[in-house]
Amino acid sequence: MKFDAVLFDCDGVLVDSEPITNGVLRDMLEELGWKLSPAECMALFIGKAVKDERALIEAKTSQPLTEDWMLRFRERRNDGLAARLQPIAGAVQAAALIHAAFDGRIACASGADRFKVELQLEKCGLMPFFKGCIFSGHEQPRSKPAPDVYLAAAAALGVDARRCVVVEDTVTGVRAGVAAGATVLGYSPPEAGHDAPAALRAAGAHNIFVDMSALPRLVSGLQTFQGAVA
Repeated sequence: MKFDAVLFDCDGVLVDSEPITNGVLRDMLEELGWKLSPAECMALFIGKAVKDERALIEAKTSQPLTEDWMLRFRERRNDGLAARLQPIAGAVQAAALIHAAFDGRIACASGADRFKVELQLEKCGLMPFFKGCIFSGHEQPRSKPAPDVYLAAAAALGVDARRCVVVEDTVTGVRAGVAAGATVLGYSPPEAGHDAPAALRAAGAHNIFVDMSALPRLVSGLQTFQGAVA
């Protein structure tokens, strides 16, 4: 099988945003009375949109999650990202090589809001590879783990999602890619922990890799391997 496009998640795949975003979230939840360690906050919220966790937050804080609170969260998060965000090591080169290999048929399909995604891609020098091909789960009927954002990205590129490679780093994201019918590669660097690769495989990841610089070779090898099998 020859793949037609590569669809990237953003947070944790292209940009190292999770520690910044979750640090702001943890601080603001503590201000509401819910104290979490950084690891606990990451475990609960990584790969998920904060707005989709309204019921959990309200249950734990006994306070309504207001639009004003969400606005302040986004403002503090964006300030942190603008000041400190860095790309995932090897991500810029990987995106450049894959963009060239697929004649520009790549997209960024994130569960985050569009402003955040575009801020991050601009900040990290990735926008040239994804401009015009950025998709936000906030603009779809359903967020990840539903496949909507990946289906939208594939449709906009004019390809069948079943002929796409999806690159993800969370169980939620892997499930979204699998539900779209794509072949999912799970990115799991050492800092993700010993249990992360098994969790991504259990969610349906076709393969796991630990170094983003290996992604272009992995995609190329997958093309050759699956083409030979077909």
